[in-house]
Formats: sequence, C-alpha cells, structure tokens
Amino acid sequence: MTAYERVMAARAANRPTGQAYIERIFTDFIELKGDRRYADDPAVLTGLAFLDDMPVTVVALEKGRTLEEKVRRNFGSANPEGYRKALRQMKQAEKFGRPVVCFVDTAGAYCGLGAEERGQGQAIAENLYAMMGLETPILSILIGEGGSGGALALAAADEVWMLENAVYSVISPEGCASILWKDSAKAAEAAQFLRLTAQDLLEFGVIEAVISEENGDFAAVCAHLKTKIAETLRVLSSLDNAERLHRRYARFRRMGGGGA
Repeated sequence: MTAYERVMAARAANRPTGQAYIERIFTDFIELKGDRRYADDPAVLTGLAFLDDMPVTVVALEKGRTLEEKVRRNFGSANPEGYRKALRQMKQAEKFGRPVVCFVDTAGAYCGLGAEERGQGQAIAENLYAMMGLETPILSILIGEGGSGGALALAAADEVWMLENAVYSVISPEGCASILWKDSAKAAEAAQFLRLTAQDLLEFGVIEAVISEENGDFAAVCAHLKTKIAETLRVLSSLDNAERLHRRYARFRRMGGGGA
C-alpha cells in the first residue's frame, strides 16, 4: 500500500474506534466525565476498567460509529476540556497506582474559535508536561489517524504503538500539499514525503511496535493487543518510578538526536 492508501485506510468509515477496542480488550469499564472547569467533551472517552485482574485507566479519542454519534463526538476532534478531562483521569491513575492506556484516533484537536478561547494550546501543552512526569506507566496506541498536537497530547508515553494502517503526522497530507504547492490535489505526493506510516515511524524510532491488523480480523487484533498490553504494563510496573521516568524522558530525547 502507498502512504496515501494508508491514510485512506486510517480514515475509513467502518474502521473500529477507541470504544470498540475498550469493549473487546477490557472488562467492567466505567466511564468518567467532565473536566470540572467547563463541560464534558464527548470526543474524549475516559474511565476505569480491568485488564484481566489489573485495574487500569483508559483514555480514547473517540470518533463515533454512527453519523449521529460522529457529530456528537465532533468526529474525534477534542476541545480543551477533553484534554483536561483526560489529564484529570491520568492524575487520578497516578494517585491510585493504575497504569494508563490511551487509544489515539483523531484528525487533530478542534480548531474552532471557542476551543481557542478556552485555551486549546495550553491544554495540550499541560498534557505533554504532565505526562512526561506522571508516576505511573503510560501506553499509547494509534489505532487510526494521529493528527498533530491533538494526537501527541495523549502520546507522551513510555511506549507508543501503531496499527499497521494507522498514520501519525504533524499535518494532514491535504494540508501539507496546500501549503507547499497550493494544491490539495497533491495529497498523495505529500503523504509519501511526510513519512507518516507505521513502518516509517518504527524505522525513525518514534514508535516501539507496529501491530498487524490480521487481514481485517478485529477479534484477532484485540486478542493480540490484550496480551501485549498486559505483558508491557507488567514490565513497566516492575520498574521504580525514577527509572521509568528516566526511560520516558530519554525516549523523546533520542528522537531529536539529543541522546539520553
């Protein structure tokens, strides 16, 4: 598949959303809402769940499945209150020693006037800052689109994985083509240059694993993910906080060539 074909696959209307993964991988999910400052943001689905016998906090950027739900959830583009809600649940997880699992699927943070007025940039920055120092394991999985700061706000983690047809980029191919060539029709060419596929990002060291989509067998993907998540969280939980935080910091330092 070409890079742009991966983009189209990541955007497919029938692609499983974060909620579908939560329902398949975890049990006893209890949704928790609101940021205690403004409102609840349906684009961010958060709550408590069990992974076998392990209590975890789950955060998902949720696009919705039906047209009505997609509109209600703003097609997965979160407002600042959504990122604050996510951070509130992460801080609670830290307090009670629960690992955090994030499912990322968004074209980007919502860029409407209201979102900017309520501090969209600051909300994303606060998530990045807090997650780098959060004293509990964090695992982020890109399951569809990973668009710019809206995705990165839930991906400052100990490990980041991508499904094989997910994408992760600072800008959409259409946006890139419009800026570089003043022609969004050149999106396929831009996608190739952006190096936004899972395999590209694995080679660059931006992610730790590419998850096979098992030729569309969603049940098999979830079974594999459940086992891999549980194993990884147990390893991360076995580290003391200082070592885990150092590894998390060093992970991002290596990306820019700055060493550990």
